[in-house]
Amino acid sequence: MSKIQLPAVKPKRIPWNKGRLVGQKRPLLPKQVWAIRARLELASNLRDLALFNLAIDSKLRGCDLVRLKVSDLVIGDRVRDRVTVVQSKTKRPVQFEVSENTRDSIWNWVGRPEMLACACLFPSRLHDRPHVSTRQYARLVREWVSAIGLDPSSYGTHSLRRTKAAQIYRKTGNLRAVQLLLGHAKVDSTVRYLGVELEDALSIAEKIDI
Repeated sequence: MSKIQLPAVKPKRIPWNKGRLVGQKRPLLPKQVWAIRARLELASNLRDLALFNLAIDSKLRGCDLVRLKVSDLVIGDRVRDRVTVVQSKTKRPVQFEVSENTRDSIWNWVGRPEMLACACLFPSRLHDRPHVSTRQYARLVREWVSAIGLDPSSYGTHSLRRTKAAQIYRKTGNLRAVQLLLGHAKVDSTVRYLGVELEDALSIAEKIDI
């Protein structure tokens, strides 16, 4: 008698996001930015202060932020007030401004003895890596937001990328400007990234009187 072949039963795969909060991470509010900045200043944590300030100003993805070189930001005896980098994801150039506060924190950081002869702006403490990893950067963000009483599951590296862009949009309603600053190829991507809804559009329209 021939044996009946039963179909193989494969173990059920557990979804990668089970038990995790996924979706857009919240941008920081101005008061939260200042709270984190004040803590880092009081702790005299020059590296983290420079990294945090530059993350807010640059609006770069984490992979591009951690790869920045000292020469990208520093020329001669000063820190540039505008910087252009090529994004690793899109291969498109994007320009960002460097505020006075951020320039000061970067200058204080690169002047440290441990930064002597370092090519990377945020070098790794591990000898086999030239700069801090995106994973380490994400861990630092969790520490920063937790330190001021925020839920780290609601914030991430993209929170810092979105923070200044969200404020610019709220104050101007200029999606095209935000698109250029974020380096998006299409404005639709900016709309989705900022979470622009109909209520936002109507609010902007109500302020325009023709």
